[in-house]
Amino acid sequence: MHRPRIGIPLSLDDRGRWREGRDYHYIDRRYADAVDRAGGLPVQLPIQTDPEEVAGTLDGLLLPGGDDFPDDDPLPVGVELDLVSPQQLAFDEALFEAAAERRLPILGICYGMQLMARARGGDLYSHLPSQRPDIAEHRLPPEGRHTIEVVAESLLGAILGADAGRVNSLHHQAVRELGPKHLAVAHGPGGVIEALEAPTGKMDERGGRSDGGWEIGVQWHPEKLDEPSSARLFGAFVEASRQGHPS
Repeated sequence: MHRPRIGIPLSLDDRGRWREGRDYHYIDRRYADAVDRAGGLPVQLPIQTDPEEVAGTLDGLLLPGGDDFPDDDPLPVGVELDLVSPQQLAFDEALFEAAAERRLPILGICYGMQLMARARGGDLYSHLPSQRPDIAEHRLPPEGRHTIEVVAESLLGAILGADAGRVNSLHHQAVRELGPKHLAVAHGPGGVIEALEAPTGKMDERGGRSDGGWEIGVQWHPEKLDEPSSARLFGAFVEASRQGHPS
């Protein structure tokens, strides 16, 4: 059976966090592990000059977690953002656009979901604790969990089923509003958007979209969760990627 090629852009350390005076690409291996277990062929992508050419070699795109997005509005004293490298952001945005233009299946996780929202006219909270002090903390310890409510009549709802349950939560930025090309399909405490998807067509019997489109973003980290729902999400993503290039 064909193992679809799933591109995973790497993160860039251009501030000497790994070793002074050197730029490093890096990523949590659990993204590739999750794709591999689901039957996909993970392909790690360093920053390079032609994102459109890169997208042309892929069957699907996984946008992983990453650093913070910039905000033009002033933040409270003592709050500092761990900003994504401008080079990284430009590459990720161009890669997303190229993949979307080719109608490749796209799965965004945390930073990846936020990038998808921004690219489609959405807006972010740059620091939930100061901008939404009325809600519970969303940056939890690794073992921390909170509940989510998933829209049952959505692609994500069909994939996760009734037992989406409790998810991890490792973020302090979040989607505030979505643009017209995305729907909010899951919410967490305080109404924070926990998942988005593109409203393109209907589910078919194999878990993909009938018109070939497949675009989902989740705010939590399913690659870190040993749950059946996480396996179903990666499985549906890989299967949608395979449908474009059947064996």
